[in-house]
Amino acid sequence: MSGPSRGSSEPIEDWRQLIEAIERGGKPRADWLIGTEHEKFAFNLADLRPVPYDGPGGIRALLEGMRRFGWTPIMEGETIIGLNQGLENISLEPGGQFELSGAPLASVHETCAEVNTHLEQVKTVGAELGIGFLGLGFQPKWSRAESPWMPKGRYKIMRAYMPKKGGLGLDMMLRTCTVQVNLDFANEADMVKKFRVGIALQPVATALFGNSPFTEGRPNGFQSFRSQIWLDTDPDRTGMLPFVFADGMGFERYVDYALDVPMYFVYRDGRYIDASGQSFRDFLDGKLAAYPGQIPTLGDWDDHLTTLFPEVRLKRYMEMRGADGGPWRRICALPALWVGLVYDQAALDAAWDLVKGWTDADRRMMREQVGRLGFATPTPVGTMLELARRVLAIANEGLKRRATGKGKVLDETSFLTTLHEIVAHGRTPAEDLLTAFGTRWEGSVDPAFREYAF
Repeated sequence: MSGPSRGSSEPIEDWRQLIEAIERGGKPRADWLIGTEHEKFAFNLADLRPVPYDGPGGIRALLEGMRRFGWTPIMEGETIIGLNQGLENISLEPGGQFELSGAPLASVHETCAEVNTHLEQVKTVGAELGIGFLGLGFQPKWSRAESPWMPKGRYKIMRAYMPKKGGLGLDMMLRTCTVQVNLDFANEADMVKKFRVGIALQPVATALFGNSPFTEGRPNGFQSFRSQIWLDTDPDRTGMLPFVFADGMGFERYVDYALDVPMYFVYRDGRYIDASGQSFRDFLDGKLAAYPGQIPTLGDWDDHLTTLFPEVRLKRYMEMRGADGGPWRRICALPALWVGLVYDQAALDAAWDLVKGWTDADRRMMREQVGRLGFATPTPVGTMLELARRVLAIANEGLKRRATGKGKVLDETSFLTTLHEIVAHGRTPAEDLLTAFGTRWEGSVDPAFREYAF
């Protein structure tokens, strides 16, 4: 999750500024970039236990150790809560999950190289501190009570608010990890088409990357429990957004939706003001109960947009959010999948042709069932496995065409290899984990900390 905005302090005096703030993200195809974000669990190598914030082998020490590689600390008061280096950021999820938010880069090759450099750095520092890093979508061993809380002001507010809205919001905060890709759009029409394809096909990514079948040491009945958790987190700010497929969808319609999502906080003068459950519309009118008489800035709007958690999130770029965190190879596969689908016009058109006849009920059914059923989930075109094969074929062709275009992007199709292998075997990553649990792991999840460590 993001830290406090470093965005504009320009006051919002007209609601059209909110639309323009998103619309300004539009850029020519030649300037489209790729940003990859991924989270991982930090664990104690000696006993596979959680890593606290403080202490000689803690998260604070890990952040401080990373500074040798040129990272600059991000502070909240006297507390280091993250790191910055150019357009890259390292941040802490609520339970100490270590996140890289990568820079916008021109190709999957570049974003994957960035991931590789980051993982080499954290492995180097982590080894010195006795810390390892695990690539799964849900913490397979620790209970909610055992999980540490990171000392960030926004998490204190969210910790109190989450149980008011759903039963699993605290698990989302403490025990999940994801990988996501951030992508550009040309204009409003291009944004809408990508948004619709992204929402409709997000369950495919959930199945392909489903990697969270264990809870507290035992199978939990799901292939992506991380995906299931989002169904019981907060209905105000999650979901498949049916309005995206309605006539009139555009920047203004998304802003209307965002304004109706309750706030979490206002960040001022280095502190978080608890505005949980209150209205950004009231804030625009200077009537926010938590901060009366004040009006928001564009930085506040940026902060608010980061507290929306739909399957695809729109800011000045689009975030594809449906995948579980996973091992090294699959981190690079996610940007390849979505770049292949939506950065080539013929691929985007083919993907839209595939999904445009689906109903809200179709999309909702797939989203609600894929966490449990994986590739066996029914879809309007057969099973999820059959759909995944079709989607991968479209993405593969899209990446091939990128390599022959004027931009001279090197062939990126090799990053899909791990996904082709998954659909060729017809087994989700979670199914492989469950097989290992029942055979060579002898009913223990502990070996996952070795086999799925970075």
